[in-house]
Amino acid sequence: MKQLPASIWTLTVGILVTLIALWAGNQNLFFPEQASVQAPLVDHFFNLMFMIAVALFLLVAGTIIFFAVQYRQRPGDEGDGVPLEGDFSLEAYWTLIPAVIVIVLGVYSVQVFTEMGGFAAGGGGGNHLLMSHGHQPHQPMPAQLVSDDGAEPAPAFKAEYGLGGSERPDVTVTVTGMQYAWIFNYPEGITAGELHIPVNKSVQLNIKATDVIHSFWVPQFRLKQDAIPGHDTELRFTATKVGDYPVVCAELCGGYHGAMRTRVYVHTQEEYDRWLAENQFAQHPDLSKAVAVHATE
Repeated sequence: MKQLPASIWTLTVGILVTLIALWAGNQNLFFPEQASVQAPLVDHFFNLMFMIAVALFLLVAGTIIFFAVQYRQRPGDEGDGVPLEGDFSLEAYWTLIPAVIVIVLGVYSVQVFTEMGGFAAGGGGGNHLLMSHGHQPHQPMPAQLVSDDGAEPAPAFKAEYGLGGSERPDVTVTVTGMQYAWIFNYPEGITAGELHIPVNKSVQLNIKATDVIHSFWVPQFRLKQDAIPGHDTELRFTATKVGDYPVVCAELCGGYHGAMRTRVYVHTQEEYDRWLAENQFAQHPDLSKAVAVHATE
């Protein structure tokens, strides 16, 4: 049987490698569910990188195995190997192709970073300030922080790093990382140990740290942002699925780093409004509306 030309073998191998790489790149085997607008952007970029990695692995590993088998030393063969010299065209190809891949991935990564708001940190859309208490929902943000004891107001929050935006977010929450907990402060005067947000609404987290570097990470949102002492950071996102998801500190911050976890609860708008109302009353009860009961003997 006449041997097939090398061009046919090359075309066949190329098609098989491409099909396997395309299949592997669309399996999304490594991530949990997508629960934010930003998640598909990250996943598409990762899937492209994984597809390229699978193709390169199959080509390199396949070539090594093929040559190891095809050109192995046969029994009784004591001769020298075939003398080979460098091939300029081959070296040019295996330099040019990786260079093109790196450039394409670099351009794509900048596009994803831009769409997620990476170049909009501190843009003004979410640099709002919170009062210690007394602010009611849907009212304009106060001009400065006010303390109960009349001390000097805290400085304005001005994000230096993170994912931001130029438009005003629907919800703004101040997040404070400390050893070993996350504290969430709302403009409505609510302080909580979990993050509560409405679904399909733009949320901005103004992130601070009181001691060491922490990292606020929600795997289902595909978002992570460091909390840096002395430097304000921010994180802008929109949750797309009602549910609760883990919040993990992804930066080694001390002996109990592994226990620095909480949850983010994504509510419908009605549930979120009810949660705000209940917690406003619980933390700042209006005693004029309370019912007094006189105990009789």
